[in-house]
Amino acid sequence: MKKCKVLLFNDFETLDVFGPVEVLAYIKDIDVELSSITGGLIKAYQGYEVKTTKLDNSPFDILLVPGGQGTRQLVDDSAFLAMLDKQIELSEFVLSVCTGAALLAKTNWLDNKAATTNKQAFKWVSALNSTVLWRRRARWVVDSPIYTSSGVSAGIDMTLGFIAEQYGYNIAKEIANSIEYIWNEDAEQDFFAVK
Repeated sequence: MKKCKVLLFNDFETLDVFGPVEVLAYIKDIDVELSSITGGLIKAYQGYEVKTTKLDNSPFDILLVPGGQGTRQLVDDSAFLAMLDKQIELSEFVLSVCTGAALLAKTNWLDNKAATTNKQAFKWVSALNSTVLWRRRARWVVDSPIYTSSGVSAGIDMTLGFIAEQYGYNIAKEIANSIEYIWNEDAEQDFFAVK
């Protein structure tokens, strides 16, 4: 059984989390755990509260880092970034959605790696770390073991792409069909990139 930790913080973006979690839940080999630094209730930007477990330092397989308005403060929170750095070190794969890439960029795990982020926040995120090989035109980017996706719904495409690579294309396609989602299978096909 593989373990996926989803790192929640106040003002996370709901779809950044629950789109990928919906997809990952179809893989019976993956156990998803919603976590936070403190444990307990964490409030999404949309106002919903989600119960989380407190992060520990046990090794695991997948770390999912969402974006959201909360990232704006956390990029300057040294305690949070130190904890995130440790969690990345403990994981085998890291998946980030939207401005979750801003947090990864501040830990330096994206140094000299290709990555993308939300197009509406691209200027802000890319200015946080100039050593990252930022790709404006990309639905998602893989620079193993890190996957980054662009805005909100792109996290679903990225997660399906991750499943296709780890479990097979047919399984990813079956999941997309099960949730009646039109999967943008081509990571380079980005309809939202500025022309």
